[in-house]
Amino acid sequence: MRDLIRLMRLYNPDRLWIAGGLALGLITVLANFGLLALSGWFLASAGAVGLAGYAAQNAFNLLTPAAGVRFFATVRVVCRYAGRLVDHEATFRQLAGLRTYLYARLEPLAPAALDLERSGDLLSRLVADIDRLGDVYLRVVAPFAVFALATLVMAGVFALFAPLAGGALLLGLVLAGIMVPAFSLVLGARPSREVVAIQNSLRADLVDATQGMADLLSCNSGPAMAARLAASGELLVAGQARLAVLSGLGSAAGQLIANLTLAAMLVIGRSLVARHRLPGPDLPLLALGALAAFEATAPLAQAFQLLGGMREAARRLFEIVDRPLPVREPEASPARPARLDITLTRLRMRYRPDGPWALDGLDLTITEGEHVWLLGASGAGKTSLVNLLLRLADYQEGAARLGGIELADIRGDDVRSLFTVVSQRAHLFAGTLRDNLLIAKPEADDAMLWAALEMAQLDGFVRALPEGLETLIGEAGARLSGGEGRRLVLARAALRDTPFLILDEPTEGLDPLTAAGFRAALARLAAARTVIAITHRLDGIKTNDRVVVLSRGRAVEDGSFGTLRQTGRIVPRLVAISEASARF
Repeated sequence: MRDLIRLMRLYNPDRLWIAGGLALGLITVLANFGLLALSGWFLASAGAVGLAGYAAQNAFNLLTPAAGVRFFATVRVVCRYAGRLVDHEATFRQLAGLRTYLYARLEPLAPAALDLERSGDLLSRLVADIDRLGDVYLRVVAPFAVFALATLVMAGVFALFAPLAGGALLLGLVLAGIMVPAFSLVLGARPSREVVAIQNSLRADLVDATQGMADLLSCNSGPAMAARLAASGELLVAGQARLAVLSGLGSAAGQLIANLTLAAMLVIGRSLVARHRLPGPDLPLLALGALAAFEATAPLAQAFQLLGGMREAARRLFEIVDRPLPVREPEASPARPARLDITLTRLRMRYRPDGPWALDGLDLTITEGEHVWLLGASGAGKTSLVNLLLRLADYQEGAARLGGIELADIRGDDVRSLFTVVSQRAHLFAGTLRDNLLIAKPEADDAMLWAALEMAQLDGFVRALPEGLETLIGEAGARLSGGEGRRLVLARAALRDTPFLILDEPTEGLDPLTAAGFRAALARLAAARTVIAITHRLDGIKTNDRVVVLSRGRAVEDGSFGTLRQTGRIVPRLVAISEASARF
């Protein structure tokens, strides 16, 4: 429950919309109560006057109660409609605020603090859990607040006619509006949490299956995944069936209490009428008013039954939000230095306090304008070095300086503004070619876009397309070939005029001809920049290029490729393996 209270504090910016929705909801319930109660009294009074004779008919004021009935009917319709508009506006604002709130806290966590999370689970938190939390106000808070306020008013009105009737109505409303929802909460908390967990797991499996469809089919694992999804679907249906049974029981219990309260009103009213302590027309007022009063309790049982799932969604939201940031951000960055040399001294870095060292005593210097190739086996520390330089992960020991300034003293956004990354895993979004290019530089005009495409040797391909820059490329660039997708990433990188260029296996998976053309385009992009290239392929490295070999988080060989090929221990073995692979 603490998480839900914390959640409600996030709704403070929308408090005026919330207050408006509560006021309109309260007026709607009271107008319905007044309509049925007054209608019962009016009809009974009119009938009694009709039986009393002509003189009584002339004395009876027909216009005032008739106007009251019309007034309550009009108010009920108008306020119900307006209340729906205001409540949904408040809910949509809350949903937008929650998604912005979660995304703003997810972004600084990536990638180091989210590396063990499934993408489908993150998507479920951002979409499904937020949708479920949007129901907290609309289905729980607002109905219960309206019920509490309306109960006091309606019971007070009945008490003016007959204190015993007011007490009976209060008892019935408390039983239907508090006790029944409380039992629904107790009985439905566990099934509701289980349904949420199954739904989240099922969504994550579906995302994994969709993204990894090619691998599943190639390994003949499609049937196994289908069986797993079917089993999750069966569990979900069973959980929802249990909740449906509880919902039906809650509705039945509420209706039973309403009918018993109506019966109590008839018994109490008849007794009072028989003793001439209550006018006869007031008896229908009590009976119909009691039925109308239970409109305030109708949504509560099902809402509180689902509260367990809402609490689980809130827990999942704040579990992500409360994670410590992987990088400590200073309040402000110092002025940019004149030279941007990189100096790493006895640097040690790991991603978790109990994890192994990804970089363990690394010493490395890269001067401004230098081109450096990083070699090493998987897990040697190449990607960790890039994460360090981009301030995506923090180091624990040693020193890392950029232009003589400690890297930890520079804000992450300011550091990343100096780097452009070209990677084999660079994401292409399901939009147009123009959309994907403007990610790098939103203010770029068409001339700049075409210049970038020309540099990447992709302009001829785009000009030949019927829709040109407005061509949709599909999810993850599905409508582009591998080489076209890489060139689009390269054109996007060309739009960023930064002093550093990081190449992370940019030609991996390309055929030799496409790779050669891609390297030629990269050479133009790399001119006048400091380049750090990560690769397992040696065919693009020239004799005079500087090569740094990493092993277990340390630089074990450093020098020109030609020299290390003759005198090194690891580079000759890599060359032999590369030549053998080429012959094969």
